[in-house]
Amino acid sequence: MIYVRRDPALIPEKILKVAERAQAALEALPPAERVAFIKKKAHVWRGFKKYLSKMSYGKCWYSESPDPQSFFDVDHFRPKSEAKRSETATDEGYPWLAFDWDNFRYSAGRSNRLSTNEDTDEAAGKSSWFPLIDGSAVACWDDRCIADERPLLIDPTNQNDARLIKVAANGRIAPSTFCVGTNKRRVAESAKLYGLDLPNLTEARLRVMRDVSGRVDELLSCIAAAHAHEPVADSLPIAQQQAAITTMTLPSSAYSLAARSKLHELGLAELIAKPEDYPAIAA
Repeated sequence: MIYVRRDPALIPEKILKVAERAQAALEALPPAERVAFIKKKAHVWRGFKKYLSKMSYGKCWYSESPDPQSFFDVDHFRPKSEAKRSETATDEGYPWLAFDWDNFRYSAGRSNRLSTNEDTDEAAGKSSWFPLIDGSAVACWDDRCIADERPLLIDPTNQNDARLIKVAANGRIAPSTFCVGTNKRRVAESAKLYGLDLPNLTEARLRVMRDVSGRVDELLSCIAAAHAHEPVADSLPIAQQQAAITTMTLPSSAYSLAARSKLHELGLAELIAKPEDYPAIAA
């Protein structure tokens, strides 16, 4: 998971208007009719899918997977019909956010839906889970205090949250240097509920990290050759090798957090792409 910058300019006005009309209709309904109305209006949030996809260069906002053979959903970060807080506690969730695109996240199916981790036989996938940190405020229809809530799940649209995670040497999600205290629990629970350590994802990250490591070895060998043989230094492809490594850390590249984490491990963070290097998103 890396930070995803949401850009409302990518969403056509007509799509936003459809959501606004659905919201207005929902607000006028009695409580007993809200869930059924929301279920009938799934086309509203599905209409946002391709625009959310553009914001992450086609990658899942949670797993960074671009797998073209995976199905993708528009996940409601705060669940629209029910919120599972623990194994024994569930409430009505956040129905007033059913049509609010700020609550939408572009998600690969295995991050959004319940499945089984093939390695551990444990359940994975977010589904209707939305646990809160102990002592957190809990928003409801009559008190929509979501700004006061303290979610346990890491949010890819929150830069501070995105800084809390890294990829460890084994390819699994781990707390970053900046992650302390309760945030360590948030990282662990997010990895579990988003299915971020499923075997195929772990192996995909390891492949990226091995690729980065190999490319770094080639770059360092080239630099050493340049120092040892000054006459040929200018003809060596050092700049191209650097650029190839940096490309792997772009937000448009699959599993870029794995590439970034590997460069941090190797002490070469200066090769990580900067925001000014990021590719533009086509409208």
